[in-house]
Amino acid sequence: MLGSITPLGERGRGSTWWVTVTAYVVGSMLGGVALGAALGALGARVMPGPSEGVRLAILGSAVAIGLALDTGLAGVRLPSVHRQVDEAWRTRYRGWVWGLGFGVQLGLGVVTIVTTSTVYATWAATAVSGGALAGAAIGATFGLARALPVLGVAGVRRPDQLLRVDEAVRRLAMPARRATYATGAALATAALLGAARW
Repeated sequence: MLGSITPLGERGRGSTWWVTVTAYVVGSMLGGVALGAALGALGARVMPGPSEGVRLAILGSAVAIGLALDTGLAGVRLPSVHRQVDEAWRTRYRGWVWGLGFGVQLGLGVVTIVTTSTVYATWAATAVSGGALAGAAIGATFGLARALPVLGVAGVRRPDQLLRVDEAVRRLAMPARRATYATGAALATAALLGAARW
């Protein structure tokens, strides 16, 4: 996604980068808010008033199961759709339209290829959050966190700069994945220990 929304690309399409990026970030937050609120409301209806211990147990278990899927334990892979955003939108629509559309899809997190279980863990957190408002807040945070990396390409105005960004992303992919696993393991452990003490 970083290579899709750059000042270089937007200039070539006759669009203004900051307009497209603003629409993209807003769209990502809206997608997160919509799904988070829906799951929060559904969770509150399905299991009204679970104790904090139950909530922590569900969240910790979701993260632990997700880590097992991420790392391929027992040969089981993370479930995902096999769909990407439609790249043709970038030439078919104005920057703010496709930026908003890409953002909403990214903020939903599950309508395109899911590469990490943290997406599912986030939605599990909204479902046990206690209601639509808490779910919306988690979803908004998720959407914002998913969209903000695009600001890292704000200075890309030449093809060689874009190549350097691509190289940096490839170089940092494995360390980022390891950090995600370590953070997930710590979160799952803390949640499950907290559930046991509750």
